[in-house]
Amino acid sequence: MTTSSPADVRPDPPHSPAHAPDPDDRSLSEFGYRQELHRSLGRYASFAAGFSFISVLTTVFQFFAFGYAFGGPVFFWAWPVVLTGQLLVAACFAELAARYPISGAIYQWSSRLSTPTFGWFAGWIMVIGQIVVVAAAALALQMVLPAIWSGFQLIGTDPSPVSPDGAANAALLGVVLLALTTLVNVVDNRVMSVINRVGVTAEIIGAVLIVVLLLTHSERTPGITFHTTGAAQSGLFGALAVGSFTAAYVMIGFDSAGEMSEETHHPRRTAPRTILTALGAAGLLGGLIVLGGLLAAPSLTDGHLGVDGLSYVLTSSLGDGVGKVLLADVVVAIAVATLAIQTAACRMLFSMARDGQLPFSARLARVNPRTGMPSAPALVVGVLAAALLLLNFASPDAFLAIGTTCIVMLYLAYAMVTGPLLVRRLRGGLPSAGTDESGAPLFSLGRWGIPVNALALLYGLLMTVNLAWPRAAVYDPAGGHWYFQWFTVLFLLVTVGTGLVYRAVRRRDPGLE
Repeated sequence: MTTSSPADVRPDPPHSPAHAPDPDDRSLSEFGYRQELHRSLGRYASFAAGFSFISVLTTVFQFFAFGYAFGGPVFFWAWPVVLTGQLLVAACFAELAARYPISGAIYQWSSRLSTPTFGWFAGWIMVIGQIVVVAAAALALQMVLPAIWSGFQLIGTDPSPVSPDGAANAALLGVVLLALTTLVNVVDNRVMSVINRVGVTAEIIGAVLIVVLLLTHSERTPGITFHTTGAAQSGLFGALAVGSFTAAYVMIGFDSAGEMSEETHHPRRTAPRTILTALGAAGLLGGLIVLGGLLAAPSLTDGHLGVDGLSYVLTSSLGDGVGKVLLADVVVAIAVATLAIQTAACRMLFSMARDGQLPFSARLARVNPRTGMPSAPALVVGVLAAALLLLNFASPDAFLAIGTTCIVMLYLAYAMVTGPLLVRRLRGGLPSAGTDESGAPLFSLGRWGIPVNALALLYGLLMTVNLAWPRAAVYDPAGGHWYFQWFTVLFLLVTVGTGLVYRAVRRRDPGLE
């Protein structure tokens, strides 16, 4: 196994005769790595990796109530703004995925565009953010399971995730789910791929059915989306700024197709396409679900929509039978999303450890030759995500703190790629567009590169500030928990501080791995 910095590009030791390299493997060796992960994913599996991380059903159902509570019906218009901004980011990532088809995408891209130190912090922030996303996704079960059957409310009687009973129950259900996804992430990447593909197919079918049924059960016209009726946040700008949290939380993780490049056939051609199609498909379906929920809700003023969200709309408008069947599909989407996010975090840990950039690197970078899976990262991600869930036992406010923190971490990590990429473009140093494994030209923005990249960076920075801004009304509505109001900022400072300490200690003791 090589432990080179991603800045180094040198030939890799020859492959064993038992596994002669195909063109994809030889492409990886150009970056100084040998093929260890099993390359078994096709185009649909690559698409599924990005789409399942986004998981439109998981995230829309999880954050719809929050967006409506603070933004009212007008929060819908934050959706196309966020989708446009993230498509700009995705276009930049598609270019990089074609040029650097390596696991640990954000870390690898940032390191090669800037410096190894800057890239390390991008990877460090990204992987910690991914672990928080895993925890946040697992919490989403609470929004759905008790609505299907009250027996899933194992703790107390109030299923609302912002109540003490609901928060504690969410943590319990989340831990059970994490145990299952960790097991799958240890077993075999083919098993993981099959689950991902089946789950994504079920999610897309379910999302389309939900859209059709909601739109055909409309109680009002789309004109309602221009109103801020019932919004907790005053003023149109405030309603949109806070309401945008829902869209921002949904449309992250499309880079997962790049994370899985070392396991994908023809990644230079496949990953750029699936990054863009995963985000585009999720963005379209999610926007229609949000619109359909607003139009089909029995009431916009009875308080249910800002607390129970879309689960209330489905069971009230479509009836318990149909509504619960669709909610069961949402449960599948949540499970697959948690699995996909954990897988992406595992690949980031593996990539950084392979370069000797983390504590216990040798263990974290070890790949089981039979399964093609790095088992240790799966256990680390699962345990740390489960530990985060314990915050829910302390206070219901932890639900929002965890959800928002993960978005900020990923947005910041994305900016740590688009920023150096823009600098490289302005200096004229972006790798030239070559050809993929089949000889076709690589995806390239061409003359649109600089304006698209600049807008992507600006959007990412503005949204990072918006999401992290310590609004007391949002993060500490009950008062008395200053640490939740500042949770995102404090968590980010601790993450960066821990990274600085580790790197300082490692400089004094280079053998610390």
